[in-house]
Parts: sequence; C-alpha cells; structure tokens
Amino acid sequence: MKVLGTGVLLTVVVTAILWAVWGRGAILGGVSFGLLATVIQIVAVAIVRPVLSAPFAKFLARWGMGMGLRLLGVVAFVVAVVVNRELFPPLPVACGYLGVLVPLLFMEIRFLR
Repeated sequence: MKVLGTGVLLTVVVTAILWAVWGRGAILGGVSFGLLATVIQIVAVAIVRPVLSAPFAKFLARWGMGMGLRLLGVVAFVVAVVVNRELFPPLPVACGYLGVLVPLLFMEIRFLR
C-alpha cells in the first residue's frame, strides 16, 4: 500500500507540473503514464519481496523480471506516442512516466522492508 500511495501522490505532483509547463494537453499523458509506472512498481515489488532471503540467483531472476516490466513501460510509451502523438505528446508523457518511476525505484529498498 505504501507504493500505491506514494505513486499516486507522485503522479498528482508530476501531472500538476506538466500541466503548468505544457498546459491541458499534457494531463492525460502525465496521469496515464504516472499510474502505469505506479502499477509496474507495485508488481515489481511484489515479485521481488518473496525472494529477498533466497539464493542470489533466484533473487536476481525476479529482479530481472521487474526490470523487464519497467522496459515494457518504455515500449508502451513508444507505442502511445507513435499511435497518437497529439493525445500523448512525447516529452510530457516521458516526464510523467520517469517522474514517477525513478523516485519509486529509488524508494524500492524502503518498500521491501
């Protein structure tokens, strides 16, 4: 639940900044990709948590799965921008995704305690 609350809060803050800088056109991209980053981080933490005390190889495999999910988020970004560039302008969408994902990634150690 900590990841969800923090992710939603970060999404609101990042989207407000995007709105202030780029206007209303950046809101959908900021909200949707901020929430996507939050969901990805929740799943990644849930994948890694059970193997924290497991052998390193098993931990590393699960950690790699989480990184793969994060990479799928980048693929989703590319697809969204290519499919509808007006609805998902590249820079605001990238800022929405990374502005939420990167802080959550740095806070992952705290979430795993």
